[in-house]
Amino acid sequence: MKLSRAAAFSTSLLLGAVLTLTGAGAAHATASAAALDYVALGDSYSSGVGAGGYDSSSGDCKRTPRAYPALWAAANSPSSFAFTACSGARTNDVTANQLGPLSTATDLVSLTVGGNDAGFADVMTTCVLQSEATCIARVNEAKRYVDTTLPGRLDSVYSAIRSKAPSARVVVLGYPRFYKIGGSCIAGLSENERRAINGGADHLNAATAKRAADHGYTFADVTPAFTGHEICSGASWLHSVNWLNIGDSYHPTAAGQSGGYLPSFRGAL
Repeated sequence: MKLSRAAAFSTSLLLGAVLTLTGAGAAHATASAAALDYVALGDSYSSGVGAGGYDSSSGDCKRTPRAYPALWAAANSPSSFAFTACSGARTNDVTANQLGPLSTATDLVSLTVGGNDAGFADVMTTCVLQSEATCIARVNEAKRYVDTTLPGRLDSVYSAIRSKAPSARVVVLGYPRFYKIGGSCIAGLSENERRAINGGADHLNAATAKRAADHGYTFADVTPAFTGHEICSGASWLHSVNWLNIGDSYHPTAAGQSGGYLPSFRGAL
């Protein structure tokens, strides 16, 4: 029986994991990764906003070699690596502008998307600048969008990926919880606001995981990796409000990419 490219990819990774204690296993794992064609799609959490060291040629997309897709590619040397993730991308931006590198030869795709569709930036701006009641109401509005409109938008992206890369293993990564409740922060948002924002992130992740599973894709939950490294934890891998560089606010630091997103992606393969 001939395995599909995706099944063969999964089998080779499993065999590589079993054999890693031997030199032959290490060589096999290297060879498997080297044979891959990898495409990284998505929004600012995939392009690496907040991690710094941006590639000037990527312009406003703010792609950086410190982002998890570039870190994985540097460590595994796939036969090809296309990095089209872009800051601010919504589902329709991914479909319209990022799918060019996908083909029947593509073996691996990673993706973060949905936060901008759900109004993430506006939610955080509202919560920082307005009252607790207004903040919680805006989070609830975003959750209603996630329930009613976002699933169809995710379906459109996921279907477009499958159409262009029918044999690819697709890993959809989620978003972290932003705050440690009862943590070290002594100012800023109230605990009720922090709980509401965390609940909104969980709600988005649950919806995204459901849509990914329905398309046969793997969902990588980054919440466990970021536990203990939220804002107010004292060891945060996330930027809080950064008035000097507002775009970095509520995005992973370089440590969040390498210590949070990269292991979560790697563990999903």
